[in-house]
Amino acid sequence: MTDTANRPELLPLARRTPEQEAAEKGADVPAASELSIDAIDPYNAHLFRDDRWHDHFARLRAEDPVHLNELELAGRYWSITKYDDVRAVDGDWETFSSADGITLGLSLDKIPADAGPQIMSFISMDPPEHTAQRNTVRSIAAPVNLKNFEPIMRERTIKVLESLPEGETFDWVDNVSVELTTLMLATLFDFPIDDRRMLTRWSDVLFAIPQPGGIVESQEQKRDELMGCVAYFERLWEERRNNPGNDLVSMLVHGEATKDIPTLRHLGNLLLLIVGGNDTTRNSMSGSVYGLNQFPDQYDKLIADPGLIKNMVKEIVRWQTPLSYMRRTATRDTELGGKQIKKGDQVLMWYLSANRDEAVFENADAIDIERDNADKHLSFGYGIHFCMGARLAELQLRVLWEEILPRFERIEVQAEPERVFSSFVHGYAKLPVRITRR
Repeated sequence: MTDTANRPELLPLARRTPEQEAAEKGADVPAASELSIDAIDPYNAHLFRDDRWHDHFARLRAEDPVHLNELELAGRYWSITKYDDVRAVDGDWETFSSADGITLGLSLDKIPADAGPQIMSFISMDPPEHTAQRNTVRSIAAPVNLKNFEPIMRERTIKVLESLPEGETFDWVDNVSVELTTLMLATLFDFPIDDRRMLTRWSDVLFAIPQPGGIVESQEQKRDELMGCVAYFERLWEERRNNPGNDLVSMLVHGEATKDIPTLRHLGNLLLLIVGGNDTTRNSMSGSVYGLNQFPDQYDKLIADPGLIKNMVKEIVRWQTPLSYMRRTATRDTELGGKQIKKGDQVLMWYLSANRDEAVFENADAIDIERDNADKHLSFGYGIHFCMGARLAELQLRVLWEEILPRFERIEVQAEPERVFSSFVHGYAKLPVRITRR
C-alpha cells in the first residue's frame, strides 16, 4: 500500500484535501434531527468548531453505527461510532490497515502521478515495520523516565501557575496548556528552549485546513512552513549523529530501524511525536478546566477530595477525546455490523463517539470523576497503535491539578471557548478564564 492518500501537505498546490471539501459545504449543517439518517455525515469541521457534533453521533450510534458516506476526493468512507465496533477495527490491523494513512485522504484513484515525496511515520505503517520503528522511541515513556521527568515537570508547572494574573481574564490555552506541553516537548526532543513554540506551530499547521484568517491561509503557506520544519530538524539530526543524547531525535538518528531512512521519513516520525505530545495533553489540560466548569458539582467534589485527581484525569481524557478519530483502510472485502465493507474503503474509527457510547459509559455526556470504568476510554486507541505516550500525558495532567488545587480557590471560565476548526483534532484555540488564589 502507498502512504500518499494521507499526505496532502506536500501535494501540488492546487489540490484540495477531503477536509477542505467537507468544510466547503459550509457552517449551516442542519441539526441531526432535521436530516435523514443517510444524509448525516459527521466529517465536517464546522460541527466541531461549533460544538454541534453530539446529536449527529448519537443518531448514528442509535440508528446506523456503521455508516457509509462519500466525498468526491475521498471516495467511500465508513463512520464507526459504537464502542465495541471501534475497538474491533482498531484491534484487527490485518483487515484494517494503517499503511494508507490515519486521516481521511484522497481515494487511491485520485492521487496525482506528480504527487512527489510524502511525509511518512510509523503510525501509518503495519507490522513488522511499524513495530521496529515504534520500539526505537518507546523507551522515552518508560516508567523510569516518567519518574525522572516528574520533578522538572512539577517545577515548571508551579512556575507557570505562579505567573498567572489574578483578577483579570487571560487565555488558559496559551498561558498554561500550550506553555506546559511545549516545555515538555522541548525536553523530550532536547530542542532549543527559546524556539519551543515552533513545535506547537508545526503541530497546528500539520492538520490545519487552509482558509482566509485561519492557522494557514493557503496550501502553499502550509507546505512552506512544514518544509521549514524539515530544514530545522535536519540541522538537529546532523548534530545528534555526532553528539547523541537521551532524546527522541537521537533515538531516531541512531536506532537500527530508523537510522538509514530518508529525511522525510524521519520528519514523519518527528511530527507524529510532536502532535502526540502536544494535542492530546494540551487539549486535555484545557478540557479539564472547561469540563469542570460545565459540571461544577464535580469541581466541588475534586476540591473536597484531591485523592480523586488520578481518576479525574482518565475521565477528562474520555470526555474530551483530544483526537476525534483515526482512519484505517480495508485490505479485503469484509463485514462489520451487517454492512459490506469493500477492499480499499476508508474506515473512520470515531473515538469521540465510542467514548460517549451509553452501552459502555452510563450518562456518558456528563463528567463523573468517580466513574468506575473511566479507564476503558479509547482516546489513546487500542491494539498495536495504543498511544505510547499515554502515561506521560496522564502524568502531566495529574501534576497540573495537584498544583492547581492548593493554589487556586477556583478557575472560572468567562466565556465559551474558541474551538479548533478540524474534524481530527478535538481541541481549543482559546479559553478565557479568571483565577482566584487561596
